[in-house]
Amino acid sequence: MADSRFGVVELEELPDDLRERIGAIAERSGFVPNVFRALGHRPAELRAFLDYHDALMDRSGGLSKAERELVVVATSGANHCTYCVVAHGAILRVRTKDPELADRVATNPWRAELDERGRAIVDLALALARRPELFGEDDLAAARAAGLTDDEIWDVGAITALFAMSNRLAHLTALRPNPEFFTMGRDRRRNTS
Repeated sequence: MADSRFGVVELEELPDDLRERIGAIAERSGFVPNVFRALGHRPAELRAFLDYHDALMDRSGGLSKAERELVVVATSGANHCTYCVVAHGAILRVRTKDPELADRVATNPWRAELDERGRAIVDLALALARRPELFGEDDLAAARAAGLTDDEIWDVGAITALFAMSNRLAHLTALRPNPEFFTMGRDRRRNTS
């Protein structure tokens, strides 16, 4: 089975700026995530995707990096996006050092056991992801009551929106997760036999 139904572009085939940018990611992770290979045949779109992703996911202030990944996993779980659940579940496991949290949130974000702040973040993301036409002041009031600032609420909303798009692109392309993502952040010392 192909990594994308529209084919992929290998790292060496990307324009110089993207090859450098994606190469740095590959160097840190040890592989090129398939999303970049799938979007690589449309370089302008890949640049825009990376710029917006980095502006939201790497900014200082607001949500922590782990909380940002929590939004991605909850949103992607609600949208049934296997690629994003697997890829960002791996990042969430690494960031939290919790080998189970991502799986619990991805499989049922509505009922996953979370602390009050985590629950408020996930509930806000789910409200916007699953019933945007009903999203309103009650959702914002609940988030504020749990202690989220307006800046953090914006983070949740913007990340949810970006990954709604990302989830749909993954569905369009039938994007397959890289095998490496499945084992990242899991306790390899545990004997499962």
